[in-house]
Amino acid sequence: MTRHIKIALIGNPNSGKSTVFNELTGLQQKVANFPGVTVEQMAGKLKLKDTAGNDLQAEVIDLPGTYSLYPKSPEEELPFRLLCNPDHPLHPDVTIVIADGTNLKRNLFLCSQVRDLNIPVVLVINMMDLVRYKQTEIDFAKLEEYMGVRIVPMNARKNEGFDQLKAVIASLPGKTTGQQLDVRSLAPEVVDNIRKTLHVNSDYNAFLVANNLNVIDSFELTDDQRAQITATNERYEFNAPQLQAKETLQRYTLISQFLKDAVQEKQEPIQHSYSYKIDSVLTHRFWGYFIFLSVLFIIFQSIFTWASYPMELIDNGFNWINEKVQAGLPPGILNDLIVGGVLAGINGIVVFIPQIALLFFFIAILEDTGYMARVSFLMDRLMRGFGLNGKSLIPLMSGVACAVPALLSTRTIRNRKERLITLMVTPLMSCSARLPVYTLLVALVIPGDRFLGISMQGFAMMVLYLIGFGAALLAAWVMKYFLKSNERSFYVMELPLYRLPRWKTIFLHILEKIRIFLFDAGKIILAISIILWVLSSFAPGDTFENIDRKYSNPQYTAQFAPDEVQQKLQAEKLENSYAGMLGKVIEPAIRPLGYDWKIGIALITSFAAREVFVGTMSTIYSVGDEHAAQRTLKEKLQAEVNPETGGPRYTLAVGLSLLLFYAFAMQCMSTLATVYRETKKMKYAIIQLVYMSGLAYISSLIVFQLLKP
Repeated sequence: MTRHIKIALIGNPNSGKSTVFNELTGLQQKVANFPGVTVEQMAGKLKLKDTAGNDLQAEVIDLPGTYSLYPKSPEEELPFRLLCNPDHPLHPDVTIVIADGTNLKRNLFLCSQVRDLNIPVVLVINMMDLVRYKQTEIDFAKLEEYMGVRIVPMNARKNEGFDQLKAVIASLPGKTTGQQLDVRSLAPEVVDNIRKTLHVNSDYNAFLVANNLNVIDSFELTDDQRAQITATNERYEFNAPQLQAKETLQRYTLISQFLKDAVQEKQEPIQHSYSYKIDSVLTHRFWGYFIFLSVLFIIFQSIFTWASYPMELIDNGFNWINEKVQAGLPPGILNDLIVGGVLAGINGIVVFIPQIALLFFFIAILEDTGYMARVSFLMDRLMRGFGLNGKSLIPLMSGVACAVPALLSTRTIRNRKERLITLMVTPLMSCSARLPVYTLLVALVIPGDRFLGISMQGFAMMVLYLIGFGAALLAAWVMKYFLKSNERSFYVMELPLYRLPRWKTIFLHILEKIRIFLFDAGKIILAISIILWVLSSFAPGDTFENIDRKYSNPQYTAQFAPDEVQQKLQAEKLENSYAGMLGKVIEPAIRPLGYDWKIGIALITSFAAREVFVGTMSTIYSVGDEHAAQRTLKEKLQAEVNPETGGPRYTLAVGLSLLLFYAFAMQCMSTLATVYRETKKMKYAIIQLVYMSGLAYISSLIVFQLLKP
């Protein structure tokens, strides 16, 4: 017989909760060394044997990090809803509280709150390696007795303590009774009324409902129930902030007594710690910014330099495959489809894996070591002038990877105005979807020379990312004058200890991101590549037949060199195909930017996903090209001629115009959907689409008009 239970994981931000979740369930959720990684509950399965030898199957729910059960931000509402509502479908049978062993007082506050909900609790004291390093001695037996919970010491990073944790879970009783703190005495009438009105597990559960009644709608209350609770609160003058402060003070007083008897710490001035000494440099008001820019510079130099070799290898490999397929299949539609549609589309996906892997490698190291939290602290003063705060930097920097999870991480921002501004400007950060576009265009129009050993192409890539960050700050500065709020803003962040990167976690994280790019974005790119091949290979009526007759006429072709005839034939067919007709429709609107109808097609398809631009260009420039198998996309674009000037189509002016367009344009439907989901208002998604598209068009127009010959 199999018994099914639900287990909730909860803890302060940066306590190692997600690491424990990954190890218990075998899932590879993202783990980073800064607060706010888990912004929605994640679920996984754990199979055990209970003490009677029966199968025990647990659903493990990883909740967002929180400091208490008084929600102050959207992400903190999730633990409140799940733990304080017994009728919630995911209400746990067991709660595992993950505590940072180096900061027990604050972590035990949350544990004490959860304990008083009468849910069986296991307290995991994590980071025992650091506890031992600090020469702190913990009497676990005494602490278990005082807290009334089972305690498991653990070093999650080195997989120490998991067997003991599983054994404790399997042996826990069905429920817990009794409370550490008598909160009923603070408001007896209100607590009694809520316990009669609602299905709650304890006096403390009722007390929390009374405190948070106007903050979130966490229970399915009827109008009569809400009115009754509200009336009782008013009748007995229930002062939520005052009573919350009283409860907090009493709880901390009790915890301090426990720790005084059960924990012996070696007191050392904080100035003597290695973390403090490093922070004095990395968060310096001048050198901190210089170091951060230097780190970015090294990252983008490395991305462009190191990735060039595997990218060239991939390109050459696809050229070889193209040649073999082209030679092995009989000439015709199937040959053209596979070479010009399928293989061209796949090449446009796979060739950028080295750069994407390197980008996520560096981001993961910055997060895992704890440096990203320092950057957030450092940037707080700068960002306040733009209507943001230091916590806004986490979504902004996460936006370099992908805007969608970055937008979800804004739930850590407690100030509504600052959160809304962050939501509106985060997509301006250059995400990994833009990386293939940047790589292609930078390599096309920026010389590959070096100046003082510095790659100009790598430097240009860094500038593009800084432009996105600068645009986000500028847009935030404008928005702070349009969005009104009387809510006071404050910024509090605990700086995590410096850690060595967990290479296994980083490696798995990179593999997951590559998988997402290949199979999520890749499916879109490949599908659009095949559709474009069809649109580019066919035309209305007998259009292609007329073009063939035109170029079979010796009197007409005599004016061209033999090598030009076939090239002009295919170019005219492409221009008059269905794809060419589509591009011609929008060409008048984009011609002032320096774009032709071919680029117009890529702009249209890019609204499915930005990275589709590369696959689209690869397909367009492969259709009808007899030498497509022997040339890379970069070589095809370099050979493109502007019929109006007789010079190259992709000049510096056109290239920079395109780079700015893709730096600013909103070309991600998933991002717009997420903004709507987070704000619950369509107008913000529409405003975002309009202002980003307008910014892209105007900036590209100015750059091209200033730089064109």
